[in-house]
Amino acid sequence: MLAASLGACSSSGKYADPSKSNRTDSGFRNNYAQPERGSFWKWQWERLTQGLPKPPENHYQFPVLKPDLAWLKDNQRRPSVTWIGHATALVQLGGKNVLTDPMFSQRASPFSFIGPARKAPLPVQISELPHIDVVVISHNHYDHLDRASVEQLNLQPGGPPLFLVPLGLRDWFLALGITNVQEMDWWDKTSLDQLDIHFVPATHWSARGLFDRSETLWGGWVLQAMDCPGKADTTRQSPVAPFSVYFAGDTGYSKDFRDIGERFGHFDLALIPIGAYAPRWFMQNQHVDPAQAVLIHQDVHARRSVAIHWGTFELADDALDEPPKELAKAMQAAGLPQEQFVTLKHGETLKLDR
Repeated sequence: MLAASLGACSSSGKYADPSKSNRTDSGFRNNYAQPERGSFWKWQWERLTQGLPKPPENHYQFPVLKPDLAWLKDNQRRPSVTWIGHATALVQLGGKNVLTDPMFSQRASPFSFIGPARKAPLPVQISELPHIDVVVISHNHYDHLDRASVEQLNLQPGGPPLFLVPLGLRDWFLALGITNVQEMDWWDKTSLDQLDIHFVPATHWSARGLFDRSETLWGGWVLQAMDCPGKADTTRQSPVAPFSVYFAGDTGYSKDFRDIGERFGHFDLALIPIGAYAPRWFMQNQHVDPAQAVLIHQDVHARRSVAIHWGTFELADDALDEPPKELAKAMQAAGLPQEQFVTLKHGETLKLDR
């Protein structure tokens, strides 16, 4: 599983084999060339001397909703997404409950006493959720792969979920005693009953320590299911397209999204990050800003998008309440209706139709 196809980098920055990840002796590489990485220490000095990030105008009083847990537990047919916070969302599709990048701890850190702290309270605990069938992990950074969260999910009543992870992460899970885990490469596909799941590229990097940069893969996830409202029609002779959801994970901007859009055609829903983007000179390689999030929305041909990766942990210099404001401006500048790309309150559920 760890053997990935290699390709020589062309003059355009594209590696020769776009069908799989690019693995070298020094780790995985992105599909497309990026600007030279900025200095981490310069960024930290700017933060210290300029007092960044500034507190949000709402003084961290983000509205938090308690999800309708009874509805979520009963729901077997209607596609829905519940934003729990940061990149964690409960997606209900194809009769399955899928959890993205579960992060339920108070700090996005290997330590309990230092590191980015949760600024908006959790709207729901793992123990309150409906039984989770599948967990998809975008990469191994601490704000996206939380040990305590996956350990608790592995012990959920009714049996553990299937953990779908990028190449290189299976051993980490096995070391925790989590065995229901499957590694996937870019463009790989697996299925669980009516639900098809694809792992797709992103522009990012990985590390959990000082000496393991890019040793494991990163990416986004595509969920497709046929048994959704408005699809079953036995009188039709032509096949009906599956209901599709795209979870972008954590990413900078690149042509990867046009590649994804070309391969899948469109998405009924996309979950796209909008926060932790400042300063651009440092964050541009790893986090999109709201204007680039709108480009992703367009590149993948999403009928509707929900913003993630904002309002929960202070990971960069943009104030936690800034990304939604900038997203609204970017949508207006693109001439798109605001309802195509929305922000949810923590704990809010969006019930979906075709």
